[in-house]
Amino acid sequence: MSKKEDIKEEEINSAEETSQIEENQEVEVEVVKEEPTAEELIQAEKDKFLRLFAEFENYKKRTTRERVELFKTAGQELMTSLLPIIDDFERALTHIEEDKETEELRKGVLLISQKLYNTLEQKGLTKIETNQGDTFDAEIHEAITQIPAPSDDLKGKVIDCVEKGYKLGDKVIRYPKVVIGQ
Repeated sequence: MSKKEDIKEEEINSAEETSQIEENQEVEVEVVKEEPTAEELIQAEKDKFLRLFAEFENYKKRTTRERVELFKTAGQELMTSLLPIIDDFERALTHIEEDKETEELRKGVLLISQKLYNTLEQKGLTKIETNQGDTFDAEIHEAITQIPAPSDDLKGKVIDCVEKGYKLGDKVIRYPKVVIGQ
């Protein structure tokens, strides 16, 4: 072989050695960067624990709220379905009072209606009081019709209450249906 060929071969070998050394250095740098410290690992685990704990607390609060809401709506459906029965008792008492021969029947119906209403009151049902001459309020009353007012002082006021309204706790479950003066 000639000297030129020997020099070229040495240059090629030295270039290969240089590239191998550079590859080894890069690998060493990567290994050093990937090792987390014990403190970082502890902090990461604490963060995971706190997030999991907060998520569990939120879950407990949400399920408690949903359970309370479920009980409220279940009671509301029952109360709403019993309101026509209360109305029927009131109509029966009004009709029976007119007939003096049925005094014993009136007493029995009155006792039953009072017992039913007292039981419903214990569960949170209350009447919305509406009297003739009250000022009409669209948030409390439901106007079913308007008639000419018999006097000027009854204009815009309740003339008659056709159907009583009821509240369950703080929520209105049936608005009183009223006739207002025009």
